[in-house]
Amino acid sequence: MRKTSIGGSALLEGIMMIGPHKKAIAVRKPDGDIVLDVENLPKKWKIAKIPVLRGAYSLIYQMVLSIKALSYAASFYDIEEEDNDKADGHNEQDKEQSDEKKAETKSSDGELSKTAIFFAVLLSVAITVGLFILLPNFVIGLLKIESAVINNLLEGVLRIAIFIGYLAAVTLMKDIKRVWMYHGAEHKTINCYEANEELTVENVMKYPTSNRRCGTSFMFLVMAVSIIVFSFVGWHSVILNMVFRILLLPLVAGLAYELVKVAGRYDNVFSKIISAPGMLFQKLTAKEPDEGMVECAIMAFNAVVPEDPEEAKW
Repeated sequence: MRKTSIGGSALLEGIMMIGPHKKAIAVRKPDGDIVLDVENLPKKWKIAKIPVLRGAYSLIYQMVLSIKALSYAASFYDIEEEDNDKADGHNEQDKEQSDEKKAETKSSDGELSKTAIFFAVLLSVAITVGLFILLPNFVIGLLKIESAVINNLLEGVLRIAIFIGYLAAVTLMKDIKRVWMYHGAEHKTINCYEANEELTVENVMKYPTSNRRCGTSFMFLVMAVSIIVFSFVGWHSVILNMVFRILLLPLVAGLAYELVKVAGRYDNVFSKIISAPGMLFQKLTAKEPDEGMVECAIMAFNAVVPEDPEEAKW
């Protein structure tokens, strides 16, 4: 079996695949055609090669690429809505106002401006930290338990419970259900490639929708590692606890990232144990796709495979 570093991200009616040198976005347009956009990846900083430190960097790097890709994929459905508006008799003034709003967030080449990306990433990080890091700490702090060990353990359990609840809640949304199906198509395609089979729709459909290197597994490992790391700083006032947790978050993300790399590279008992919870959560976030979704995944994947497959080795 060949392990590949190629990964991806599910989008609105599409998939982004990221290779060692290129990224490709395949989107199924409302008319049924697939549009493929391929670009060279921006150069990574040197920190991307330093163990532990590369974890937080890779998280932000991936987040920026995903936000751009989500905006690109959604734009095809914005166009459809605009066409429907025209058909419904919406006036020209409404269209001009809509165009002005889009111009505020997009640059001349049609991509999100750097300012819009910055604030989108900042908002995403703030919501994630607030919901999964600070909220559990605040709630457990209200219990006034003296034992730091018990407090940290309860905080970790609550954090995981919130994560499960969040996944269950967003899964109820119709559009998210389809995103989860594209997520499954992404994993199936990668699994098929790693099994050295030709990437055809028929072959890809045979493979499982789960993958050890999935972002869902990474998120679970972040929460699991945080229980251990946060225990070393004890339990203090709510404000001080929050400060410590924010400062230690890059370390937590870095350690979790290294564990994901180990789990993806080796097929032993340890890697199976640390991957098991994340693989279980993927039953919520990676669903069985249809053949059209797999077609998108294959198209995006093939576009980022380097001429020398060794360059994409995990």
